[in-house]
Amino acid sequence: MPAHELSMQLLRERDLLELLLFKLDVQQTLLATGRTRWVKHAANEIERVVQAMPDAAMRRDALVATVAEAWHAPEATTLRELIAAAPTEAWREVLSGHLDAMTVLAEEISEMKKVNEQRLRTALRVTQETIASLGDPTGAYDTHGGVVRDGGSHLLDTRA
Repeated sequence: MPAHELSMQLLRERDLLELLLFKLDVQQTLLATGRTRWVKHAANEIERVVQAMPDAAMRRDALVATVAEAWHAPEATTLRELIAAAPTEAWREVLSGHLDAMTVLAEEISEMKKVNEQRLRTALRVTQETIASLGDPTGAYDTHGGVVRDGGSHLLDTRA
């Protein structure tokens, strides 16, 4: 039954989205705790999940077209339009549940991605400042150019 196959495909996509959210959460935890050594590995795992998504989306789109044909809906329909064309309330409920869950996951992923990007930029800036401070001390300055704090490493103890 094509509708059942579509439902199972949507469940697989939800699993992929949840896995992506988990991997982003791991990356965020690493960044928040300063354990940047493992961030590259977390980024690689995120990339693997992201690479699996287009294939899953293509399978879903093919199944949506198949179900649309079986339900006598237009061939080029969206999942939302297919839900509206469902022959029973049960199928509307099942497919709506998948769509709602995937929408929530996509929003969570978007928010976590923003936080991670900000933390990555901060980690990069701190790393660059630390590397720059290994040479001549530059210190920190106020808005008028006065020295607020003397130079010296903030993250690394460069004293032998």
